[in-house]
Amino acid sequence: MERIAIIDGIRTPFCKMGTSFNSLSAQELGRIAARELIERRGFDVRLIDEVIFGCVGQPAEAANIARVIALLAGVPKTTPAFTVHRNCASGIEAVVSAALKIQAGEGSCMLVGGAESMSNIPFLFSKATQEIFTEVNRSKTFLARLAAFSKFRPRHFNPVIGLQLGLTDPVCGLNMGQTAEVLVQEFGLTRREQDQFSLDSHLKAVASKAILREEIVPVIPGLKYKEAVVDDNGPREGQSLEALAKLRPFFDRATGTVTAGNSSQVTDGAVALLVASESWARDRGLKPLGFIRAFSYAGVEPARMGIAPAHAIPKVLKKAGLKLSDMKAVELNEAFAAQVLACLKALASEGFAKEFGYEGYTGAIDPARLNVHGGAIALGHPVGSTGARLILTMLKHLNRENLDLGLVSLCIGGGQGAAVILEKGGAS
Repeated sequence: MERIAIIDGIRTPFCKMGTSFNSLSAQELGRIAARELIERRGFDVRLIDEVIFGCVGQPAEAANIARVIALLAGVPKTTPAFTVHRNCASGIEAVVSAALKIQAGEGSCMLVGGAESMSNIPFLFSKATQEIFTEVNRSKTFLARLAAFSKFRPRHFNPVIGLQLGLTDPVCGLNMGQTAEVLVQEFGLTRREQDQFSLDSHLKAVASKAILREEIVPVIPGLKYKEAVVDDNGPREGQSLEALAKLRPFFDRATGTVTAGNSSQVTDGAVALLVASESWARDRGLKPLGFIRAFSYAGVEPARMGIAPAHAIPKVLKKAGLKLSDMKAVELNEAFAAQVLACLKALASEGFAKEFGYEGYTGAIDPARLNVHGGAIALGHPVGSTGARLILTMLKHLNRENLDLGLVSLCIGGGQGAAVILEKGGAS
């Protein structure tokens, strides 16, 4: 089957919720990334067969946000678009969906990516509050309206936090941080090793600032800003183990070890990629960043959500006929330090490989090959965009270092994992 090429990609900076991108919608962030990619490549938008974007907190005012992003970015109105949602892997799902459609002959070139504004995920009213507002609205007389208003109590105005709902699993009842605490207990992880992993993420991200700028488009957030945002604002230059150790457990106050400091940052940002068939790219003289070698998904118990990459990775390696040692670089999304550490321990365990039939496709990951430019603990995790960011960062790294193969993986809220093997292309 013909290889699927990733021609090029770009992303906005990733900015912590409530900071520089607080006033920018997900569709505007997506527009910025998509339009910049088109402009940089001098790409004829009429060649785009379809647009696919991932988004988790899809804005009520931008239903099917992929279509909105496409039109705002100047893609012709005759080009169809659709939005995908696989929680944290929505950006990967956009790439995979494009690959499958191209392999099925449903197009040759697609604009894909992810967009997320976690700053703008709304507060909601409870159902009881909605019913009173509805009664007020339907009242035909002043007295009837007044009677309906009289039913309001202070509790009716306590907001339901949309972000909190989205980060809580409706089946097992645990929020994502609590699922990380489950893995802490299962794998015997200490607070210190989680904090050390987090510190390393910040140190690598700070050291890679200039390198990461290669994949970032500067953004001026609004009229009140005099300067463009050119870097991710999550990495902390002064981060230390001492500072991390002072943070209280956030998800289990009594006995927990997962803190805001050793968890991914809640973030805004967008990514855009051009995906095409190899022959289509070759016929137009385009040198891709790289190719998709294989992809795979896995499911686990929702309460153990974070361990799912340790299942998706052996599956994708087997599918590709490769070994973990063949991967010259690995991007394993840092939803939580505990979650990554648990996956590393599981993959390195012969017992784990034997239990699930993964012999030959697991092993220890060389720390020097893992998240070499830092991860979501430092860079942030705009959930609908992260998967696409991992692919972009990996392909840039493979080309920069002249490495042939890289592995991207992440856990997915709800108890899933995704993994993608990428090959270096010939992009200059």
